[in-house]
Amino acid sequence: MTGMGEISTQTLRIFEPCPNVLAFYDGRIPGKRLRSDKANWLDDGAYALGVASYAVFDGAEGLVYDTGLSVSHGRAIRAALEARGGISLRVVLSHHHNDHVAGNEAFADCEILTHRKTADKLRDVEEAFARDDPPIDPLVHPTKVFDGSETVQVGAIRVELRPLDIHSFDGLVLYLPDRQLLLAGDTLEDTVTYVDEPDRLEVHLAEFERLSQWEIAKILPSHGDPDRIAAGGYDRSLIAATQSYVAKLLRCSVEPELVDLTLQEFVADEIAAGAVIHFEGYEAVHRQNVQEVLARSVTN
Repeated sequence: MTGMGEISTQTLRIFEPCPNVLAFYDGRIPGKRLRSDKANWLDDGAYALGVASYAVFDGAEGLVYDTGLSVSHGRAIRAALEARGGISLRVVLSHHHNDHVAGNEAFADCEILTHRKTADKLRDVEEAFARDDPPIDPLVHPTKVFDGSETVQVGAIRVELRPLDIHSFDGLVLYLPDRQLLLAGDTLEDTVTYVDEPDRLEVHLAEFERLSQWEIAKILPSHGDPDRIAAGGYDRSLIAATQSYVAKLLRCSVEPELVDLTLQEFVADEIAAGAVIHFEGYEAVHRQNVQEVLARSVTN
């Protein structure tokens, strides 16, 4: 049994944003916490902002993209798929961050795929995850790793697993070419990206250029507005909005007038265009992002 204990899934919502794709969304509920009143990664990060795991399914096959905020969430995801006939399940991990792998134990008897970078990093952080609040203990590791890209079939649906170095060095997205659908993990967020690797923002910007060349009609991010996800996701303007935000963040070190802007002011054009939706919880994320960039400029 995981050291996390039982976490409530009463606020977990299940959407079907498009045929053969389910979104398992929890969080963005004002005043609601799952773990405790004490600061912790589950409540103050993922749950406060809202987070979705996804599944692609066809017939008796299902592919789960991230396992949820807890083992309880993982079990709920699995139960929902099995109720739809998803008997043969596999898992893909988008990257190594705790809110994407916490439910792995619920899929311990399934094939768990991910990029080699993620598998290696999970071994590095295993002890830290076990000490965290809430702890992820045991951390169930991937059973199949690969380098570069990989393609899997889910029934008749072709799913491409593509590495994308945005937000985290080990990002892995799902691309359904026949539908021009991107399951983006944390590479794209609404309202704005969370800067976890400030010294690598230039790398992320270059990756946005690569991503912008893909044929994409719809985007389903892990962190986004639940209503927009339920309605089918975001269009490709989310890519340009996120790219613009990162580029503007980098200018904060040389344009001090940008530093004190609220998030709503900082991305006013993108909000007005409908590319992103202002969510108050991201104001704190933005302030932290700005501080990360300023600290980087001091040390460089």
